[in-house]
Amino acid sequence: MPILYLVAGARPNFMKIAPIVRALHAHGRLDFRIVHTGQHYDREMNEVFFEELGIPAPDVFMGAGGGSHAQQTARIMVAFEELCTATRPDAVLVVGDVDSTLACAITAKKLRIPVAHVEAGLRSGDMGMPEEINRLATDSISDWFFATEPSAVGHLRREGKPRSAIHYVGHVMADNVLYQASKLPPGGPSERYGVVTLHRPANVDDEAVLSRLASVLREVSGRLPLFFPVHPRTRARLEQFRIDLGPRVWLTAPQPYMAFLQQWRHAVLVLTDSGGLQEETTVLGVPCITLRDSTERPVTVEEGSNVLAGTDPTAIFAAVDKVLRGEGKRGRRPALWDGRAAQRIVEILVRGLVDC
Repeated sequence: MPILYLVAGARPNFMKIAPIVRALHAHGRLDFRIVHTGQHYDREMNEVFFEELGIPAPDVFMGAGGGSHAQQTARIMVAFEELCTATRPDAVLVVGDVDSTLACAITAKKLRIPVAHVEAGLRSGDMGMPEEINRLATDSISDWFFATEPSAVGHLRREGKPRSAIHYVGHVMADNVLYQASKLPPGGPSERYGVVTLHRPANVDDEAVLSRLASVLREVSGRLPLFFPVHPRTRARLEQFRIDLGPRVWLTAPQPYMAFLQQWRHAVLVLTDSGGLQEETTVLGVPCITLRDSTERPVTVEEGSNVLAGTDPTAIFAAVDKVLRGEGKRGRRPALWDGRAAQRIVEILVRGLVDC
């Protein structure tokens, strides 16, 4: 039976491979191994996280994370080359756009192992984002392109990828949100609140930008209390720049997956710079205000519940006002975001690896 390596290194990756693992188990015609690069590592991203997602612990943990982008990418490449040389898979599947995605795709390709990229073709046009570089480089060498939305298909075609290799399958992130939300108890808290996440370097590493966003959050929290699970990078910058968010922005540690899902799905609005949360809020129809000037996920704006507000306070306040007046976008769930994307991916891989 052909063996497929499923590569993940950061928390969003595991949300995306969880439905694929379930689909592989259900199909039964491909063997697989979960490879954790160690790009991110703590209990919330490992034991507890895997239990919540209902997937087995990784078969391989490489412990190759930490350091700069270059250091981290290099360590992952060395460790993954050793793994693939010792036990060669028939294909490698990478998800998303983190450093682990790029490192393992390059390594596999140089070893002449076919590469499948889930979430292929997304483009923000912002080369200042490390993720954009990872997306472009990974798609330049992949063999299967699994696209989540029409814009991604368009980018891949314009970049000259073979039509036969591009597969518009929907989104495994939607698979996961729908699956996990069905396990949560009905109902929610009676009080109204919002949820905030910030972690993009462009937003949190620049003192002027972070101070401006902090002023916005203080102002908004005067009308609606805000829960803010703080990314370690962001907390460090808040402390470094001595920024006070005020008494109604409630800072918490990063949340386990299910606790955070329960929190944001009942929020009046979500303020974020996360790509994944733009998609997740669209799946469940929660108004989302994205604090970035561009998005690689335009379907969340065109069809979903997302508004692209940037970091200008006037634009953010206008978007918040609409939500608080009851006019926030609910949108609709995009085509094929129906909980069956992983099944489609596995069927395509089986045709390419088993039935070929």
